[in-house]
Amino acid sequence: MNNAADVPTYDVVVVGGGPAGATASHRLAQQGHHVLLLDRAGRIKPCGGAVPPQLLADFDVPRSVLEAEISGARMVSPSSRVVDMPIPDGFVGMVDRGHFDEWLRCRAADAGAFRATGSFQSLVESDGEYIEIEYQPGPHGQPTSEATQRVRARYVIGADGARSRVGKQSVPGASRPNTVFAYHEIVETPPDAGSDGARIDPERCDVIYDGRLSPDFYSWVFPHGKTLSIGTGTAVNGFSIRGAVKTLREELGLADARTVRTEGAPIPMKPLKRWDDGKHVLLCGDAAGVVAPASGEGIYYAMACGDVAANSVGEALRVGHAAPLRRARSAFLRKHGRVFMVLGIMQRFWYCNDKRRERFVTMCKDDDVQRLTWESYLNKRIVWKDPLAHVRVFLKDVAHLLGLRRATD
Repeated sequence: MNNAADVPTYDVVVVGGGPAGATASHRLAQQGHHVLLLDRAGRIKPCGGAVPPQLLADFDVPRSVLEAEISGARMVSPSSRVVDMPIPDGFVGMVDRGHFDEWLRCRAADAGAFRATGSFQSLVESDGEYIEIEYQPGPHGQPTSEATQRVRARYVIGADGARSRVGKQSVPGASRPNTVFAYHEIVETPPDAGSDGARIDPERCDVIYDGRLSPDFYSWVFPHGKTLSIGTGTAVNGFSIRGAVKTLREELGLADARTVRTEGAPIPMKPLKRWDDGKHVLLCGDAAGVVAPASGEGIYYAMACGDVAANSVGEALRVGHAAPLRRARSAFLRKHGRVFMVLGIMQRFWYCNDKRRERFVTMCKDDDVQRLTWESYLNKRIVWKDPLAHVRVFLKDVAHLLGLRRATD
């Protein structure tokens, strides 16, 4: 083992430079801590790229970072019926994860975080105060002859995805996350997008509920300005996810559109029961399981989780012990747990088969459903200011579940 004096030492090493890790690095660097952000580079997570205006406000993200702004969504049922959901006031921003994540990493570096490119290998207990992190230098998927590197830190934030290697080595239960697998293809936006009769609208997100394309989740077409994200997700083993996207592209008339890149990855659907090891390690973002059920929305919650992780680790550094790490999970769920619970129930009820998904899309025509959906999404909280609207939605929900209303009502 290298002499500890020869190993670079940091207050915190953040493993993973997506929205969660980059946000945690930025916040900790702003607090004056000595931070290393270790990212594999060259790896882009499959993601529709939708971000609410609340994200821009909460995390000081300029509107100029957006690739596009959408003014509504179109829900498509298994029978191909469509329900349009215009946004009454405001917009939903769209980002390309390749550009957006790098912007976040650069912002962290501008705040004082150090950056290193490499793949995390292992954690090595150093002493009671520090832990050592081994990593292989070089971008993702590009072999390098450089020797394995070591750094030391008081704390490690694992923000390295749904199947976190940091988590597997340190946090009980992190090796068995509840996930779906997502795959998308980024293609060039066709020249006629947005014209009369065109199937694609550059100011609209299409959400498609069809068992042929996803037996238990949904498929999507999300605009990114000059490109489109066309994808799907499922937890069903053996389902041809690439074949489903191929079919969707053919049905949209995009089979011959130039493919810019393709990406696939597991997406967590439930927060882990534990995020820390009680000593040095705290998980956040996908590694902690904070992707919203039903919608699959992850960017906002990843950044919110990165913020919570930074505050908890910052407090641990201040008080000189690891107890604050345990409080990160409860702090996050106090603010967002009710949303996750409601969306989880919705997914279990409505996504299980095409008959129910047909009814779900029908419900989306309802004015109360649309208003409450957009208010909750844009503001990132369940809106209770109109309790009668919630009662009406609940009663309609029950009527659809019991078959008291037709799927076309």
